[in-house]
Amino acid sequence: MFRSLIFLHCLLCIPSLAFAQAAPATKPAAPAKTAAAKVRTAPARPTPTVENFKYGTDSERQVFDFWQAKSDTPTPLVLLIHGGGWLRGDKSSYGASVIQPFLDAGISVAAVNYRLIHQAMEQKVEPPVKAPLHDAARALQTLRSKAKEWNLDPTRVGATGGSAGACTSVWLALHDDLADPKSSDPIARESSRLTCAAVSGAQTSLDPQQLRAWMPNAIYAGHAFGFAAVDRPRDQEFELLLKNREQVLPWIKEYSPIESVSSDDPPLYLDFPNQKTPPVVGQSGPDPTHSAIYGIKLKEKLDAAGVEAIVAYPGHRDEKYGSTTKFLITKLKAAK
Repeated sequence: MFRSLIFLHCLLCIPSLAFAQAAPATKPAAPAKTAAAKVRTAPARPTPTVENFKYGTDSERQVFDFWQAKSDTPTPLVLLIHGGGWLRGDKSSYGASVIQPFLDAGISVAAVNYRLIHQAMEQKVEPPVKAPLHDAARALQTLRSKAKEWNLDPTRVGATGGSAGACTSVWLALHDDLADPKSSDPIARESSRLTCAAVSGAQTSLDPQQLRAWMPNAIYAGHAFGFAAVDRPRDQEFELLLKNREQVLPWIKEYSPIESVSSDDPPLYLDFPNQKTPPVVGQSGPDPTHSAIYGIKLKEKLDAAGVEAIVAYPGHRDEKYGSTTKFLITKLKAAK
C-alpha cells in the first residue's frame, strides 16, 4: 500500500502542476468558476452567541458560529455544514429559517466553515477531500470540548447540510470515531461520532466505478482526490479518477461514506428534493450529482446492517418525520 501511495503522490503532481501553470504565480485559482458565480446576499439570522470561533490554525476558514439554546439543562447540538462542492460556500448561507426551529426546540446550533479543495491542494493535503472532512470532525470535537462552558450535551449531536455538506455529514455519521484517547491534545481526545444526521442531496459514494454502475452519467468525485485543475471540466476530472482508480483506492475506501457502514451507525435521513424523474438504478437521469440513487443505494447497505435510514424525494415522501429538521429534532430530543 505504501508503494502505491508513493506512486500516487507522483501521479497527482500532474493535476497540481496544471493548477500552478494556469493560475497566477502568487496563488493558484480555485477550480470553481467563481467569476461567473452569482453574488448572493446572506440571509438574516439570529445573532450568534459566539461568532467565528477558531477551531484550527491551518486556514482562516477553520471557524464556526455558535448559537446557544436557552435551557437550564445541557442541550443537544446540530452542526450545519454548508454545501458548494467543497469548492465554494460559506456558513453565512444558513439563515433564521434553518437556525431558529432548532433554537425554539431547545437545541443549540453551530454553522461551520472548512478548507476548500483548492486550499487543500495548495497545502498538499492528500487527498484534498481530507481537509473539509477532517475540518468538520475537528469542529465537532472542539464543540464537544466546550460542552460544560456552553451547556451542551455531548452525547446528543446531529449534523445536516446540502450536497457536499451532506456528504460530509454522512461521512461523519458513518466513519469510525476519530478520537485519539492517548493524544496530548484534549480536543483530539473528543469523539467525532454523531447521534444522527439528516441531509439534502448527499453524495454517498466517491467511487467512480460504483457511481458509473449506479448512474452512467455520474461525473462527481474527481476533484475530491486531486484531479482538479483550472478550467478542467468536472467530467474530465471524473474520467481521470476513473482511469487512476486502483491507485487511489485506499483513499476511496477511507473517504467514500458508503464504505464505512456498520451496525453501530446512527440513524440517517436522506432527502433529495431536486429529483425530477423517478430514479432508476443503472440509468442516467437529470442532475446525477444530487440523484436520489445515492440515497437508495446507501439505504440498501444500511438496511442490511440494521440501521434506520429514511430516503425521501418527490413522489416518495416520508410520512413518519416529514423533513430533515423534524427528524433531527425528534432524534435529538428522544436521545436523553
